[in-house]
Amino acid sequence: MSRHLLESATTSGVLDELDHQVITALQTSPRARWERIGAAVGVDASTVARRWRRLTEAGHAWMSCHPTGFGPVPPTVAVIEVDCASGSLHRVAAAIVDDPHLITIDHVTGSRDLILTAAFPDQAALARYVGMRLEALPGVAATRSQIASTLHSVGSRWRLDRLAPGGRENLAPSPTHLGAGVGRGLAHVDELDHRLFGLLAQDCRQSVAALAQGSGASASTVRRRLDRFHRTDALVYRCEVARYLSGWPVSVTLWGIAPPGATTRITAHLAAQRETRLCASISGPHNLLLTVWLRSAEDIPSFETRLYSRFPELTVTDRAVTLWPLKLAGQILDPQGRRIRGVPVGFWHDPAAERSEADLVRRLAAPPAARTDRSGSSRPPVGGLSPRAPGA
Repeated sequence: MSRHLLESATTSGVLDELDHQVITALQTSPRARWERIGAAVGVDASTVARRWRRLTEAGHAWMSCHPTGFGPVPPTVAVIEVDCASGSLHRVAAAIVDDPHLITIDHVTGSRDLILTAAFPDQAALARYVGMRLEALPGVAATRSQIASTLHSVGSRWRLDRLAPGGRENLAPSPTHLGAGVGRGLAHVDELDHRLFGLLAQDCRQSVAALAQGSGASASTVRRRLDRFHRTDALVYRCEVARYLSGWPVSVTLWGIAPPGATTRITAHLAAQRETRLCASISGPHNLLLTVWLRSAEDIPSFETRLYSRFPELTVTDRAVTLWPLKLAGQILDPQGRRIRGVPVGFWHDPAAERSEADLVRRLAAPPAARTDRSGSSRPPVGGLSPRAPGA
């Protein structure tokens, strides 16, 4: 292939075979040197580095990195559905898109407007976010939240799978570098860890020397920290591609009900499917959430038919097609799914919401007779009913 063809393919808005191979190689081994990536795809290091730079500058592909958690307790992962008042959807989305704990924001079809996936330090933080942040936003009509009790598969495991077998073998990572997003995480996180998380969020392919310079630590210390991160699966590395260029342009989220005794068998099968981006056990009336990428909208019925033929005991209760993936793995995207900019992933902290929560707790702690409204009159007991007179 000529150098002209190698360098011009990404300018057309269509990914060629080399683009797909480079993306697959980086999905397989996110921090591999360009020499190894080039050897895996059959070009020299400078060509593959130049091709990747063009992909990222066009927003067609990108890499991201974030920690799986920030302490000894696994985070609470939640799926939040948001209904918006007419004409307010984009205003609501713009208000929350920079919230660091929102991993994904999807504008979808169906009976909800937005689907958010988010991580919180605990369930109390989830309640605070929904009650004191989301529901206080102008334009939010209703919310529904469910907790993901188990993540069976996540998007960081998804691959284009366009490498030749020899290339895959040369780049095959060790099990501790899979970046599955379901690892144990770190029991203790200090200031240096946070500095390294921030640097890796900016560019997860930075060399150890660059990370040392940026963090103020020695190269040997940084290398030990990276080894610790990888050993404990504390980091999620992701190499993503704009969905409309991936060959899998349709994203569908399915809600289902699986009998408790069959859940393990069903989720193991679903997590291994080529189309699966997310498979989670969730709380609420549906105990299963599945997000898949498909070749076309016409594939939705056939995909469900395959599910029913394999698992007749599984019931798909609802489905939603993503119209605009506004945020994916901490990256803000345009309507075509191209990267605009990144938002470092972290736990949410909002002093205003915390003050509102503290005020509510103080009011709940006060006896009914002590609760007064702004006019100074006594509030009725919770529920809005005045005490009934004896014999009434």
